[in-house]
Parts: sequence; structure tokens; C-alpha cells
Amino acid sequence: MPEVNFNGPEGRLEGQFHQAVEANAPIALVLHPHPKHGGTMNNKVVYAIHHTFADRGFSVLRFNFRGVGRSVGEFDHGQGELSDAAAALDWLQTFNQNAPKCWIGGFSFGAWIAMQLLMRRPEINGFLSISPPANLYDFTFLAPCPSSGLILVGEADRHVPHEEVSKLAKKLTAQRGLGIEYRTIKGADHFYTGHLDEMRAAMTRHLVGALADANSAAG
Repeated sequence: MPEVNFNGPEGRLEGQFHQAVEANAPIALVLHPHPKHGGTMNNKVVYAIHHTFADRGFSVLRFNFRGVGRSVGEFDHGQGELSDAAAALDWLQTFNQNAPKCWIGGFSFGAWIAMQLLMRRPEINGFLSISPPANLYDFTFLAPCPSSGLILVGEADRHVPHEEVSKLAKKLTAQRGLGIEYRTIKGADHFYTGHLDEMRAAMTRHLVGALADANSAAG
């Protein structure tokens, strides 16, 4: 998988990019968990999200936030990381200008950043929000949430209790015109240890259904 470097607000950001074989493929951006708790673009859950998109024909970029790996800068408590994500999406769109669809995926802290970017970029059609930390961060900015998507969490997650994620999902589901799918994985911890295949299967099912619905609506 090709390594890429592109300009972020504070300098170079490093990433891993998969270019789909099909011309004019949809695109997806994937965001990693908290930089101060070991989060990188090579996290197993992030890797799984990346390859779930790639397996469904997307061109996909995952990258390291500022101060992680060879990315320049220092942790900025979310504000700078949101700017990094916007720069990454700009780069991805520059090389895929005719992409018919744009999705975003994020894990934990990355899910929080992803949902903020979703609010700022109307071209994003859908999302995969994996273990969004509803117990740690404010998600009230999703009012209304502009896109449909999947919210997934492990039932044995001690970092992000599924009860808190369920509350978030219910609030979003109550909004008209949205197709929010909420799923839990029995026995899965925060990192989906021993449950990565189940997590990937749930994401794949959602993507297949969402893309089929979008194609039907367009046809």
C-alpha cells in the first residue's frame, strides 16, 4: 500500500493510500484514535475500517494526525486534528475529482473528529463511527446530523460504555430523514480483541446496504 505525504496546517502529514482499480471510484477517509493514548493510523481497528472500504471498491486514505509517526506538529486537543482531517480530505479529493460518493470512518477519538468533519463538509455522504466516545466528548453539534451511517460499539467496552453510545444513537435516529444503524458486538472490548471479523462483517453489511440504496435512488 503506497505511503503518501501531503501538506497539513502545521506541515507534513503521512498517510497510507489505496487507489481503487475502477475509475471514478468512491472515496473514504479513515481517522485514528487518540494520539496521546497510542493511537496511530496502523491501529488494528483503523486498519480494519480502511480495508472494509477498500474491499467495497473505495479509494481510501488513512493518515497520522499531527505529532504522530512522521507527521509534523503537536497534539492540539481536537481542534488541530480536525484541521488535519480537512486537509487530508482535500488531498484525497484532489486525486479523485470525479468520485461519485465520499464517506468517512473513525475509531474512538477519530470517530469524534470524523463526525465534526461531517458537519463541515456537505459532500460527505455517509459514515462508519466505531466506538464514538460519547462519554468523553460532546456530540451535541450533530443537530441535525447531515448524513446517514453506522454507529458500532462493543458491549464489553470499558472505555466507551455502550449505554452512552446508545443514547447518542437514539438522539440521531429520532431525526427525520436519517438512516442511522446502531449495532453492538457481544463480548467485544474497546479494541474488538477477538472480534475484528465480526466488526468488519457489520461494517460491510452496512456499506453494501447503503450503497445499494443510494444506487436505487439514483436509478
